[in-house]
Amino acid sequence: MSSQDLFSDAARGRPLTGRKVLAITVGCFGVVFAVNGLMAYDAISTFRGEVEASPYEHGLAYEKDILAAQAQAALGWNVSEHLARDSAGEATIEVRVIDRSGTAVSGLGVTTGFDSPADKRLDADVSLIEAEPGVYRGRLNATPGQWDVILEAARDGERVFKSKNRVALQ
Repeated sequence: MSSQDLFSDAARGRPLTGRKVLAITVGCFGVVFAVNGLMAYDAISTFRGEVEASPYEHGLAYEKDILAAQAQAALGWNVSEHLARDSAGEATIEVRVIDRSGTAVSGLGVTTGFDSPADKRLDADVSLIEAEPGVYRGRLNATPGQWDVILEAARDGERVFKSKNRVALQ
């Protein structure tokens, strides 16, 4: 068996030329580039990659965040949240706020943000209504899965409480 037999097309008798090798190489790389381009386009169009809209400004406000967390800890509030889904698929969130003496905290403006860790387009904000002293409720239509619940309470337009919890909604 000669070396020429190894590099020829036995069925057609055509030799493997430099142009043929170039065409095969360009074709293979072309397929790889096309698939990579398609996957990059798909990734960019479905997820923008940003976790926060303005990370630079948030970094500059870091000292304010520390002071707000210290002021929140000084309040000594016990804040609990409960999530439940009804048969229609709507989720109800109930938040109870109790101070360190066990008294219900009323008169707060409570909002929750339901942020999807996988897709920012599913994020929703809900304003809660005070159903009874210290108990705030709201409803939203959220799909089952993992959610980051960002709870904020404000008094006289100033935020006095903030928490972020990951929950699994059934």
